[in-house]
Amino acid sequence: MQNENYDVDSLAAYLHIEKQKVEKLASRGKIPGKRIDGDWQFSPAEIHHWLEKQLGVLDSEELAQMEGAMARQSSALPEDSRISNLLSPETIAIPFPAKTKASVIQSITNLAASTGLLWDVEKMVSALRAREEMQSTALECGVALLHPRRPLASILAQPLLALGVTPRGVPFGGHSMTDIFWLICSTDETTHLKTLARISRVLAVEGFLEEIRDATNAQEVYDIVCRIEGGLI
Repeated sequence: MQNENYDVDSLAAYLHIEKQKVEKLASRGKIPGKRIDGDWQFSPAEIHHWLEKQLGVLDSEELAQMEGAMARQSSALPEDSRISNLLSPETIAIPFPAKTKASVIQSITNLAASTGLLWDVEKMVSALRAREEMQSTALECGVALLHPRRPLASILAQPLLALGVTPRGVPFGGHSMTDIFWLICSTDETTHLKTLARISRVLAVEGFLEEIRDATNAQEVYDIVCRIEGGLI
C-alpha cells in the first residue's frame, strides 16, 4: 500500500493527467491536498476516497479510462480484477434474507467468509460499519458497494467479491431503498479502485440491473455478470 504522500508530479503520474491540472484542482479545492513549506502534498488515503466519489459521476467512457489508469498502476494481472474471477456462484445469495442495514453487513460478510478466503469476520464487519457511518455506499440505482475504507489485506487470502440480492429493498442510507449489495474485499488500494470502476461500468450497462433483479438463482446471476462483463471493451 502507498504510505508516503504524493507531490504534484507523482500524483499527476498516478492519475495520468498534467501536473498543471493537479495544481489547478488543488488550488480550487477540487482535490484534497495541503501545502507544506509551499509545496502541495496529497494523502494517498484521501486521494483514493476522492477517486471513489468521482466514480459516481463519471460516464462509461470515463470509467473505462479510470480503470485503465488504475491497471497501469497495479502489479496485479489484468484478470485478477475481473469480476468473473473475484465472484462465484458460491458468493452470491439470492434471495438475500437481510432486512436491515446491520443484518446486510453481517450476512454479506458471512457469505464472503464461507469461502475460507476471509479470516476475520468481526474485523471486516467493524470496518464496514465504520465506512457506512462515514458515508453510505448506497447508490441511487438501488445498489450498494460495501467496502472498508482501506483494504484489509491481513485478513484476506486473496481478493474476492460477494453479492446479495434482496426480494425487497432495505433502507441503507441512500435516498431510495437498496436491494442489490456488493461486498468488495481487496488487498491493495489500487486494485480496489480498479475493481470498483469495473463494477461501476457493469452497473451502467442498460438492462443489467433489471436482469439481476429478475434472476432466480445464484448461477443465473453469475452468468449474467459474466456475459455483461465480457461485453466491456
